Amino acid sequence: MTEELLKLRHISKVFVNNHALKDINMILSAGEILGFLGPSGAGKTTTIKIVTGQMVQSTGEAFILGSDTRKITEKIYEKIGIVTDTSGIYEEFTVYENLLLFAQLLNVPKERVDVLLNRVGLAEQKKQLAGKLSKGQTQRLVLARAVLHQPKVLFLDEPTSGLDPTTACDIHRLLLELKEAGMGIFLTTHNMEEATRLCDHVALLNDGRIVEFGTPQEICLRYNSEKKYRVLLSSKEEVTLTHTKENTKKLTEWLTGDLVESIHTCEPTLENVFLTVTGRGLN
Repeated sequence: MTEELLKLRHISKVFVNNHALKDINMILSAGEILGFLGPSGAGKTTTIKIVTGQMVQSTGEAFILGSDTRKITEKIYEKIGIVTDTSGIYEEFTVYENLLLFAQLLNVPKERVDVLLNRVGLAEQKKQLAGKLSKGQTQRLVLARAVLHQPKVLFLDEPTSGLDPTTACDIHRLLLELKEAGMGIFLTTHNMEEATRLCDHVALLNDGRIVEFGTPQEICLRYNSEKKYRVLLSSKEEVTLTHTKENTKKLTEWLTGDLVESIHTCEPTLENVFLTVTGRGLN
């Protein structure tokens, strides 16, 4: 049976005149990436603060690695990693010194520092002051620091926000490797394309409430009310067909005659589903 790393039961959070979270329920298992998706202000960061013990919920229960998040001990913190938009670095230390310091604090063999610098593509910047790094390089350093001690659970709050596509893809590859190694990853983002690519399950969050939950494919197919196919013919003509007997016959004739270059289904994206469910955008 898959190990449950994180469990939330009926979590709510009320600030003055603001019901930030409303009856949140979810489970994160080992070797899984769970996406918590929604626009800015939907309650994503508040959830991370609750499950990491930085904030206490108003009602409900939250457990991480079997412990109540209201009573997190130092031993639990040794088994989790956190990357948020406020995760800082020591700008006057070199890249290597930043990781070495945390290796010493977390009793991690210093040999792992070089291994990780190579993995995140910062080996050439090893002796460079961290304050001189680009935004993408800084984000790689923050991520490397978060996984330096090989945590069981990794929390990521908008980890690729503002990064160029190449750097974002590098981070995606690393996250998938960590997942395959058994790490549980709790990812908050408003980037639905990123979530579709990375996540095993996603929760769509709107005004503090989960409005949809499932695998990205399950959710998209759930809202695929009219089946359509986008067909690129060898003549370079692109045709969209609805799913009817007549069009099925036509498509079969094209395929038999080797006239088809590609076929794609036209189910909605996660972003389309979010707009359908909430009537609002992601920004």
